[in-house]
Amino acid sequence: MAWSYERLWIQLLKRKMKRTDLLKIAGISSSALAHMGKDEPVTMDVLGKVCRALCCELEDIVEYVPEDSGQERRN
Repeated sequence: MAWSYERLWIQLLKRKMKRTDLLKIAGISSSALAHMGKDEPVTMDVLGKVCRALCCELEDIVEYVPEDSGQERRN
């Protein structure tokens, strides 16, 4: 699985916020923010806190991007 938080970074830019601002208002850990910075998965609890802090929906901050393995799926 591959996750992209590009939408989150766009939300922060639109709101003229820094990532450190997000830490404070959402109450998330710097570790969780680091994972998002590397497009790694985080818990739904973290995503919920971010959505609550930014008054947005999940699809506004994260996107699932299927990995292209170059191989056909076997059934």
